[in-house]
Amino acid sequence: MELIAQADETGLAASGLACLDRCVPLFGDRVDEQALRPLWANLADGTAWDGALAGVRRSLEPGGTGGTGDAGDAGDPAGALARRMLAAVPAERTTGALRTWADGCSAAALQIHRLLDATDDGVAPLVAAELRRQIRVLELLAGSAPGGGLRQVLDVSTEGRRVLRAVVSRRARTASG
Repeated sequence: MELIAQADETGLAASGLACLDRCVPLFGDRVDEQALRPLWANLADGTAWDGALAGVRRSLEPGGTGGTGDAGDAGDPAGALARRMLAAVPAERTTGALRTWADGCSAAALQIHRLLDATDDGVAPLVAAELRRQIRVLELLAGSAPGGGLRQVLDVSTEGRRVLRAVVSRRARTASG
């Protein structure tokens, strides 16, 4: 919470985007892992955020080029949370809107990891790892020149996405087997 409160506009956008990026596996097995790349590129070069966002939404929404159509329904609370994170991305990159979104993404990502973790007692390992990633992302951004930490943030996010993809795949195998 404290790191989000101290983050600038780019840090807030990257923080929320990193949380959403780690949750991309919840949008379905046919979704392009790089679906959020246009928004990441926007953070680096300042191109039109709203145009990039519209394209990302088309590719991730049910019936889009990558979505499975029914992922994120009432039977999939983790997927529904990920879709709400996407729906809540502000169309304009303003500090106030991004702060609200980044804070919501942080809470939603932790809840998603809580829902997917098989541990019933104590701090769930998936949740603890997600919290560490969130803190690392904000620390990377706080300690760098504008735009300088984005590559490392993307690396942290990619690692988290791979972990979540493995969890989602394992759950799908267990449910079908």
